[in-house]
Amino acid sequence: MGVVPEEAINQFEALMDEVEEPLKRTFQNVHQGYPREPLIRFLKAREGNVMKAHKMLVDCLNWRVQNDIDNILAKPIVPTDLYRAIRDSQHIGLSGYSKEGFPIFAIGVGLNTFDKASVHYYVQSHIQINEYRDRVILPAATKKYGKHISKCIKILDMTGLKLSALSQIKLLTIISSIDDLNYPEKTVTYYIVNAPYIFSACWKVVKPLLQERTKRKINVLSGCGQDDLLKIMDYSSLPHFCRKRSHGSSEHSDSYVENCYSLDHPFHQQVYNYIKQQSLIREPVHPIKQGSVHVTLPEDAVEGAEIAKTIESELEKFKDLDGCPESLKDLKIDNGKS
Repeated sequence: MGVVPEEAINQFEALMDEVEEPLKRTFQNVHQGYPREPLIRFLKAREGNVMKAHKMLVDCLNWRVQNDIDNILAKPIVPTDLYRAIRDSQHIGLSGYSKEGFPIFAIGVGLNTFDKASVHYYVQSHIQINEYRDRVILPAATKKYGKHISKCIKILDMTGLKLSALSQIKLLTIISSIDDLNYPEKTVTYYIVNAPYIFSACWKVVKPLLQERTKRKINVLSGCGQDDLLKIMDYSSLPHFCRKRSHGSSEHSDSYVENCYSLDHPFHQQVYNYIKQQSLIREPVHPIKQGSVHVTLPEDAVEGAEIAKTIESELEKFKDLDGCPESLKDLKIDNGKS
């Protein structure tokens, strides 16, 4: 839905005034000084239905309390080598900001392997990045750009997408469900780049299953997407996988482009150091505990589960294409704009 009616927001506010004190406390970490903003997001996620949006938000706040999400940024993944392995197998990073001030998160969908740690570590890492985005990155962007910024842009890189992705669908569904239920409407636009043929096949069957509000946010770009993305961001904010390889001299000739997925990238260094510092503030005497945080995982998410089954079924048809030639990556994707 587009603009949320003021009456619906006021009704939602009145209902939230009645929630218990622990939920009010964790709600402060959700709204970061802008209490109406999450109300609007949750209303949009439930098509303006106040009662459904209220239940969704209360469920989210209970999930936060029960899983101690307010303190998850004080629970570092140690040792560092384990965290580095997670970063090398769960590709996500902050590459910069759009011209409007939205943080740009790059996600390496095709190269994710999720094979260096348990599911709980990957879920913990994902939630920590979400919370760092909401509590640190977005407030800083709000201050820098002089306007309230509460959402981000995501660029999904499909480079390397293969049938092996079939084994990751369950984990991806879990992560997607956590976002849908607890961090709804945090993304302005999803840009999909470097899409191989196998993505084209899956997209055709998945797109009809998506809700309209989700479909409107997805934009499949040609090739690496550089030309389109430069309309909304500067070259310095382009993720490394969106930059055209230069042949000879070029206006943008890079001798080195930082990989925003790497633990060595400034963003991940900042996140990891922040979490370790918060841990020392909370427990300055005790050594940092090893072991993952076990967060309650969604039992079911109707849309996500249905999409996962559809993708699984579609991928089975393309077993013989797992080694498809690189030229297929340039195949034009129909994103419904024609």
